[in-house]
Amino acid sequence: MDNFNVQREELERIYGKISPFEFKNRLISLASGQKEKSAHALLDAGRGNPNWTAATPREAFFTFGLFAVQETRNTWCEGDLAGMPRRQGIANRFYDYVKSNATSPGIDLLKRIIDYGIVEKGFDPDTWVQELADGIIGDNYPSPDRMLVHIEQIVNSYLVQEMCYNKPPEGIFNIFAVEGATAAMCYIFDSLIANELLARGDKIALMTPIFTPYLEIPLLPRYNFEVIKIRATELTEDGTHTWQYPKDELEKLKDKSIKALFVVNPSNPPSVAMKNESVKIIMDIVNNYNPNLMIISDDVYSTFVPKFRSLMADLPYNTIGVYSFSKYFGVTGWRLGTIALHEKNVFDKLLRMQPEFIKEELRQRYGDLSSDPDNVLFIDRIVADSRQVALNHTAGLSTPQQVQMAFFCAFSLLDDKNVYKQQTIDICHRRQKLLFDGLGLDLRKDPYDAAYYTEFDLLEWACHYYGDEFAEYLQKNHKPIDILFRLAEESSIVLLSGSGFHGPEWSIRISLANLSDESYSRIGEVLHKVLDEYVHSWQLSFSHV
Repeated sequence: MDNFNVQREELERIYGKISPFEFKNRLISLASGQKEKSAHALLDAGRGNPNWTAATPREAFFTFGLFAVQETRNTWCEGDLAGMPRRQGIANRFYDYVKSNATSPGIDLLKRIIDYGIVEKGFDPDTWVQELADGIIGDNYPSPDRMLVHIEQIVNSYLVQEMCYNKPPEGIFNIFAVEGATAAMCYIFDSLIANELLARGDKIALMTPIFTPYLEIPLLPRYNFEVIKIRATELTEDGTHTWQYPKDELEKLKDKSIKALFVVNPSNPPSVAMKNESVKIIMDIVNNYNPNLMIISDDVYSTFVPKFRSLMADLPYNTIGVYSFSKYFGVTGWRLGTIALHEKNVFDKLLRMQPEFIKEELRQRYGDLSSDPDNVLFIDRIVADSRQVALNHTAGLSTPQQVQMAFFCAFSLLDDKNVYKQQTIDICHRRQKLLFDGLGLDLRKDPYDAAYYTEFDLLEWACHYYGDEFAEYLQKNHKPIDILFRLAEESSIVLLSGSGFHGPEWSIRISLANLSDESYSRIGEVLHKVLDEYVHSWQLSFSHV
């Protein structure tokens, strides 16, 4: 037996038993081996790392870094050794630097960012510039540990713009800067358990399909939650998935024993935002049936849907908002994310309602943070828990990362015509159209579609175009993994199974963010060819009966 067949047998054995991302890595290995035997380049549409980057805010960041280094030498300079940026007069020195470096990359945006903080936010000029200069040098621990003061206000304005469509609830959001949405997930799960807001075996709800860690984390022995799935099973009249949640699925949340709801919105893998009607149903359920429901909403793909509103905007009392900068700005390597929690929230309320014996345990846990540990806010407990409490004095996202985050946010806030946003939206939708053109299919227009991924249900396609008999033939004679194998073996194309995200068994996820435009035409054409061959085989078998 040749090496390819050995690998294929091994992949068949583990299919459905490991994470789809781990399976993808094995599939890449298989496809890479086949690539050597053909002229095909490896096309990995399995992972959502975008192939674009936001250049101008990066230019501003690095140019400002040179200014900050110059400031350290102005304080103390002995060859390679320098001091720390001084606050007094630093704003004037910055503007002098701008004048003498007028052609430096990103200098115009950099000046506008500093002006924005002073004019629009009312920041003291020296304090604002010094926070950024000291932050980008990275010579101090983050202080406050949750987030630097001025940077938090800039990021807050960005989240209000993008998560609340500039119509925020009354009050403020407290923000914790973290190492991407993955860190946010870990920190939130851990703090919910540490504060006994969730206990092992508790009932939680997941809106599926969903990003696999949300499926895997609850089943770990330390959590072992009972998981209720809220399934996106809504179909159009012609049988096409909308990836929305029917009312009867959402009404599962009326069960008060469900303590927490985890949602990725827009979803992953379909990357479709929850429609307004569904949000209203959830609001009604929370307000009238399950008022203590804790909601964690991961909104990383929000910027790809015009007029998006997060649950943190419509249910701020109940919702922790998680956001990652990775997809929109092309910064998966920077690890930039936020946890946002409204100043008035159900998490703090539930902490106050806990029985005395639990409060006493938590006083011991957080006693070193405050002389009044009962009143340490949940968001600050997350910060402390991120460093096992005992190392809270070293908590917080690195200050250079926070400065880059602030520059991305300010860049978007200053882009009042949404030029960059429209560019990224156009990229995704253009590639989606090329994919469907290659498949020979019409693309249904959907205002909620982020088009960052597409989830294509092969059985839906089979039923819609060829009827139930062909769909039955496909299920009887083939397995979903067969198509993934053929794409990898014959064309070096790697896709993910949607079933690994608890989507339909015959669905596949295609990332529209990480390959060239022409690659999506080719993926569509090759997939079309494979599907046509299945149809031809069915027609032959039918004619022989």
